[in-house]
Amino acid sequence: MKFKIIILASVAVMSVAGSCEILDNDPDKHLKDEDPVYVSLDEVASVLSNIPLGVGQLNEVYDAVSSSSGNGYDEEYTMRDLFTSPGAGVGDVPVKGGVTYDKPLKDLIADYLRAKPQVKSGDAVDPDRFMKALTDSDIQIYWPYSENWDGAQMPVITFDPEDGAEANIGYRLVADAEGRRRVEEIVVDEELAASHPVWVINRNSDAGYTTLEMLRKEDPEWGDGGGNVVVRPRAQGQPTKGKVSYRSLMLKEFTMKRNYDSWFAGGSEFFVKTGAVEDFYASTEAEMRLYSPTVTDFLVVVKRDQVGRTIPFNAILVSEWTDQVDQCAFMITEDDGGTITQWICSALVRVESRSYGIEISIPCNSRDDIVWRGQLSRKWLEANSNMTGHFGDVDLVFEVIEY
Repeated sequence: MKFKIIILASVAVMSVAGSCEILDNDPDKHLKDEDPVYVSLDEVASVLSNIPLGVGQLNEVYDAVSSSSGNGYDEEYTMRDLFTSPGAGVGDVPVKGGVTYDKPLKDLIADYLRAKPQVKSGDAVDPDRFMKALTDSDIQIYWPYSENWDGAQMPVITFDPEDGAEANIGYRLVADAEGRRRVEEIVVDEELAASHPVWVINRNSDAGYTTLEMLRKEDPEWGDGGGNVVVRPRAQGQPTKGKVSYRSLMLKEFTMKRNYDSWFAGGSEFFVKTGAVEDFYASTEAEMRLYSPTVTDFLVVVKRDQVGRTIPFNAILVSEWTDQVDQCAFMITEDDGGTITQWICSALVRVESRSYGIEISIPCNSRDDIVWRGQLSRKWLEANSNMTGHFGDVDLVFEVIEY
């Protein structure tokens, strides 16, 4: 009897449990329903024009854009750095907390948003979510011609209309005789930006790339850390497989003849790409198959005021160019984004007095401006070493270095 009672009790418990079970086929209802916060460029410009900016905050932005410029990027201060590492520029090693400022810009933004959470008319946005959305965005402060700042003038704040226009509304801070400030709208163009401090709220496009300046800083052996030559040629006296002729191809100078895109979007980002077969000494077709082409890819950011100015480039494009290599592939693009595509081209080599084209695939973006692309021959490069050549809207000076 005892054994049967236990069984009955167990069945009873199971029956009660089964009768209380509730199946939940909609787990999403337990998640907090929060729409992502979209932050527009004009909103950010409006916020910055309404906070009590002082010389301290201007110095913070100036420190950041100057650091970015020194690292080879545009004069830019990303919102990510503004909130996580105040005063840091693009390319700087992140420092938790950043530089110590008496009242960093992020604190003024936080105070303003918390005092007035209605960022958009009729649309209440949580200040913390708004600032997180800013931090996670590609939005930045771009300060063209920042090197002309006198250390005191307040900026006019505007934003990139993102439609190619050359003028837009801007917000200027005006103080009356009693020191009270108000914001007035004015028209902002590049001429004003060149003579008066202007902060443009736009989107970052180059922080994910490594500039020539950063390459030099990252490898102390390149020109003693910040020197001239990027990618060193073979040291003199190093064996060259018994061959007597050995060369390197260097791009010495780069001159942009015109600015690309609207000034609101910043300077121009050029990618210089070279495809070649290096250290080529094949004596048979079978040996030729052992060689694969290499592609060098360098970024140079040319600021608005550098149009027509010669910029030292000093990077080795082909480090081991032998007599058997007749041509390399060369391309310059100005970055405009889009999907990754390929330029299928060729480099020309010779084996036993016969010429062969070796296929090379050079990546580029679908919306990039193609400044120039084609083949450069060894004979032309040797004949024009250290002379200025015209390649679309840029002038270049190559140098053939012999060892």
